[in-house]
Amino acid sequence: MTEPLFREDAYLRACDALVTAIEGDGVVLDRTVFYAQGGGQPGDRGTMTLADGTAVPVVDTVYAPDRTGIVHRLAPGAPLPAPGERVALALDWPVREARMKVHTALHLLSVVLPYPVTGGSIGEGEGRLDFDIPEAGLDRAAIEAALNELAARDAAVSFRWITDAELDANPGLVKTMSVKPPRGSGRVRLVEIAGIDLQPCGGTHVRRTGETGRLSVTAIEKKGKQNRRVRIALA
Repeated sequence: MTEPLFREDAYLRACDALVTAIEGDGVVLDRTVFYAQGGGQPGDRGTMTLADGTAVPVVDTVYAPDRTGIVHRLAPGAPLPAPGERVALALDWPVREARMKVHTALHLLSVVLPYPVTGGSIGEGEGRLDFDIPEAGLDRAAIEAALNELAARDAAVSFRWITDAELDANPGLVKTMSVKPPRGSGRVRLVEIAGIDLQPCGGTHVRRTGETGRLSVTAIEKKGKQNRRVRIALA
């Protein structure tokens, strides 16, 4: 099992860890600051420094098939550490920080457009959500203005845990139709934007909405009879 340090503190940039297994070109550790791909957010990348001082690139981070371990995929041809070896991890912080800002901004977008979310993705400075909206005619300027008004409130972003049973009793918390909160551990992580939003989410976020800076709605696309894709970007 890998302890996901990023889940408790998204601002941790580095940590030491113990190699517990090798999975092909990937390394499983006992703990990590690297976010594992999921929920539309890509896996983190950065560097892993081996016990002999060799720094090797981590090009992606994913969950192992059983979802208890987190696999750090190394660049092709990179030397692999041995199980039991101590290594040091360091995030590509500018990339992670941009994704954190976008992820928080997409939560705000889901408030501006209170429709079921059918999909989404988070990039490095841009992202999108797909909405199940029966009528067309979305006003890009109005959406952008409302989005920036929420961001400018500089509301605190925090998280807490609830049980699976509590989530079952409050199904309205789940906005996404295509991605359901992970089950099995008996608890679900909620991300709260004070006075604005509350929903299940395992991703990384900034501490306050003001950290996103000014946001732009770059495109609104029709993806089927009722599906509308709204793209945003950091200034």
